Amino acid sequence: MTQHVINASAREISTKGSLNDLRKSGGIPAIVYNRHGKASPLALNAKEFQKAVEGVSESTIVKLNVGSDSYDCLIKDRQLDWLHGKILHVDFFEVESGVAMRAKVPVHLIGSSIGVRNGGILENPVHEIEVECLPKDMPTKFEIDIGPLEANHSVHVRDIVRADGVKILSNADQVVVLVKFAKAEEVAAVEAAPAAAAPAAASPAAPAK
Repeated sequence: MTQHVINASAREISTKGSLNDLRKSGGIPAIVYNRHGKASPLALNAKEFQKAVEGVSESTIVKLNVGSDSYDCLIKDRQLDWLHGKILHVDFFEVESGVAMRAKVPVHLIGSSIGVRNGGILENPVHEIEVECLPKDMPTKFEIDIGPLEANHSVHVRDIVRADGVKILSNADQVVVLVKFAKAEEVAAVEAAPAAAAPAAASPAAPAK
């Protein structure tokens, strides 16, 4: 699998004004942290960064090149300007070989559920699974084949297939994906049920003569 490569340059700790100047010139301020608490400020090229991280999730290990130095990192946070569609800041976390790490791994659903084809409604309440493992064992995604999933059936966190050495931290009882009966069908079933016969109203007594 091809590793994503991100190029960056070192920068000094900056003022708010200089950070805004960096963004106006097409850059993104960033910081790379390590597990010992060291923080190194960086500058990224916005266009190069957005192209390099296509398809990258929080659990994807990327190679961060800073001058002649290179680090294996996770992208832990991206601060976004939703109004203008721009990235304002990026946080990297350096991972070390042989040291266990935690990350959230995205869930990808594949296939076409039998239950959905029969009119059910697919729900996917959990999109990420938190795990702990060595960097070499970190999965980029969990694939769940929902093809055999019938109506009123579900897949829980405990059902997720993972490699040896990958410990799942998310609650094992959480429902990841399920197929429910369509509400329209439920309503139709209720309407089709025979209504209970109402008791006959008593006839009024004839007035005494």
